[in-house]
Amino acid sequence: MSRIDIRNLTKDYVNSQGEIVHAVKNASLTVNDGEVVVIIGPSGSGKSTLLRAVNRLESVTSGHILIDGMDVTDPKTDIRRIREEVGMVFQSFNLFPHLSVLENITIAPRKVLRMGKKEADELAISLLKRVGLEDKAHAHPNTLSGGQQQRVAIARSLAMRPKAMLFDEPTSALDPEMIKEVLDVMLDLAEEGMTMLLVTHEMGFARAAADKVVFMDEGEIIETGRPEEIFSNPKNERTRSFLNHIL
Repeated sequence: MSRIDIRNLTKDYVNSQGEIVHAVKNASLTVNDGEVVVIIGPSGSGKSTLLRAVNRLESVTSGHILIDGMDVTDPKTDIRRIREEVGMVFQSFNLFPHLSVLENITIAPRKVLRMGKKEADELAISLLKRVGLEDKAHAHPNTLSGGQQQRVAIARSLAMRPKAMLFDEPTSALDPEMIKEVLDVMLDLAEEGMTMLLVTHEMGFARAAADKVVFMDEGEIIETGRPEEIFSNPKNERTRSFLNHIL
């Protein structure tokens, strides 16, 4: 069953010279239930624009995005409901600095899902155990490392009990020694069957966790395949050239 279905998506904008730029061009992609799909490609290729369109953080020029059959691009669709069911983790952690880790995780379940404090606290502690940060429940974000903050951000998204997760280059703002601790949490999620669509430069993660790898360039989906196909025997010359430069 498809969880996320992107159909003929185009996103245009006008640059400072008054020219129309195609950020995403006629892109189609399906993410099935329980599938991990990784989008790779050079900077400026439209990866993050495509990802952010999935929960309408980016408007689109044409095309459709269906999540469990609901059309995200339809103005009548309740986008708050979509965002409750599809969690998102960004490059920046976006934690509330004045709240403790526990409060950062429980605020949305309590306000949006109307969860009681005791249930929300128990859920938060279980999620902190899951990401290896149970001892940081009462700490504030500014006392945590970047990797720890990103793990809290993942726990915060999971607290809404999403059906799918979006990750927009979640390790790109981290120091190299902190990347592994975040990727390990994401690998665990993948192994547990979480539906995931993510943009990353971490090719090792793509090889290890992805069911499907998507290569984008100049706003287009150039090639899609299993990790072993994309990394070992890419069919398109643009894919080969990109991988030759980074691997």
